[in-house]
Amino acid sequence: MFHRVGSIHLPPTAVVWMLGATQIIGYGTLYYSFAILAGDMAGEFHWPVSWVYGAFSVALLFGGLVAPAVGRYVDSHGAALVMAIGSIASAVALALTAIAPNPIAFTLGLIAIEIASTLVLYDAAFAAIVQTAGAGARKRITHLTLIAGFASTLFWPLTTWLHGLLDWRGVLLLFASANALICFPFHLVLSAARAGRTTVGMPSSSPLLDGPELPVRLQPRALILVTAGFALSGFLLSAVLAQMVPMLQALGLGASALLVSALFGPAQVLVRFVNMIFGVRRHPLFITIVAASMLPAAALIVIGTAPMVAGAAIFAILLGFGSGLKSIVQGTLPLALFGSASYGERLGRMARVRQFLAAMAPFTFAVASDHFGAASALLLFVVVAALGLAAFVEVARIRRLAFTPAQGEAVPTSGRQTTA
Repeated sequence: MFHRVGSIHLPPTAVVWMLGATQIIGYGTLYYSFAILAGDMAGEFHWPVSWVYGAFSVALLFGGLVAPAVGRYVDSHGAALVMAIGSIASAVALALTAIAPNPIAFTLGLIAIEIASTLVLYDAAFAAIVQTAGAGARKRITHLTLIAGFASTLFWPLTTWLHGLLDWRGVLLLFASANALICFPFHLVLSAARAGRTTVGMPSSSPLLDGPELPVRLQPRALILVTAGFALSGFLLSAVLAQMVPMLQALGLGASALLVSALFGPAQVLVRFVNMIFGVRRHPLFITIVAASMLPAAALIVIGTAPMVAGAAIFAILLGFGSGLKSIVQGTLPLALFGSASYGERLGRMARVRQFLAAMAPFTFAVASDHFGAASALLLFVVVAALGLAAFVEVARIRRLAFTPAQGEAVPTSGRQTTA
């Protein structure tokens, strides 16, 4: 199946590669670069670093607030068109932040960046794949996250190198150019390609759509638990990723912190590659529980071994494994449990809760670290992540109910993989 753009033919592999490139640039410029630039930003505005993370947290909150509306627009107008608009919005937001003359304008710029990010990052990209790939969506979501896993590996050292040549304002202006000159044309082409094959506006009975695995009677509670599970496990991940290098430095890693942090990206890619080969026969809920277990385990290892470089390396790798799988299942688990109908809006509603906790995470961690030390702060976040794991375990119990017939009913036989 090929997507036609005028006289241009795009195979599904090209669609995934183009989205992968824009996800690397999007996550690198809109998210991962912040940890490297935050100290310089704080110094210029005479703020404590924790205040900069507080502004970042406010920005994340605004991003979460608009996520459901973005999801509805994605469902009705197509994800690729939304992403094209988002690329320009991202470029403008980065540029406005770069020229911010005072702390208020700077905070407003961060808010604009996070609102723009809801238009271009994973939730929108997953929806773009679901709208074009149909039954092949799960496989291609895995392929996309495999490519996008290089974002931190590339952009943490790239931002550090650029910051040695330019101040933070110059780096953000350069990143704004990347969104406008690379991501926008790619998304524009993909928006036209959507006409070749799409599920936008199609009824839920279309053969291009995946039906829900869970019966209607079990969906509301399962959706609440899935949303809570991703939000609670993401609380730990958001805090660490927003300030991984300075956190490891505070734990005594010193100059090794940047090198150790660089292991995170390859670990994400490796686990996604392994999942692509061996995880295809496993239900996304099984992969979700594995991912949710790895995140608190990684944090406990670095708490117990710091300042040993070997322990920190295991932490970065295990965190990368958990993050890499989590990125996949945030797209595939809702698709498996609840189906393709209103997929974009559902992801948006889940993102609102996830972003709300993610908004508090960097600031909460920075304040807790200032008062109690990085190790104690990290231990607090481990407890929260463990609650997320418990939510997914409860979802597994509910899912088993879907295959336990009520008295007088037959066992459902949808033909789907039921191994969790």
